[in-house]
Amino acid sequence: MVKRSRSRRMAEGTWGLVLLARVVGGWALVLLLLASGAWDSWKTAQYVVLTKGHEHGTMTLTNCGDSTCTGPFAPKGSAVARPKVVISLPVKHHVGDRVPVVVKPDTNTVVRSDWGGLFFSWVPLAGALLLAAVVAGGALRMPRTAWTLAALGAALIGAAFLLL
Repeated sequence: MVKRSRSRRMAEGTWGLVLLARVVGGWALVLLLLASGAWDSWKTAQYVVLTKGHEHGTMTLTNCGDSTCTGPFAPKGSAVARPKVVISLPVKHHVGDRVPVVVKPDTNTVVRSDWGGLFFSWVPLAGALLLAAVVAGGALRMPRTAWTLAALGAALIGAAFLLL
């Protein structure tokens, strides 16, 4: 049995605590990133996913700027027609296009309700997945988990891009 000095034993114990702190801190950061991405995504996705009780219809684009478009809302079912609603669109659309939308309650703001709108509402989560992949690969040294997180984030962004 090899005898070690007290200072060497304390140094070995300190490195164990440093490694434990790195792992706990890494997982805390990954979970914080994913929770904040899901929270931010849910602010928009709830209107597309939970459709019961919301006003559905189509919007005809009449005036489009760089990131927002305005136009009349044509209801579907028991919704109320509105002369002017506003939608935030990430890509350039043409005047006259008809977009399926859901009206946010108590506002004149609408959200796309088709597959493109569904995937676009989850883009903040996709960004969080990509950031969490960097933390999982670097701080946690878990390459398979990192590649899986990155692939999920890239697939979600790719689906949103293709469907818009």
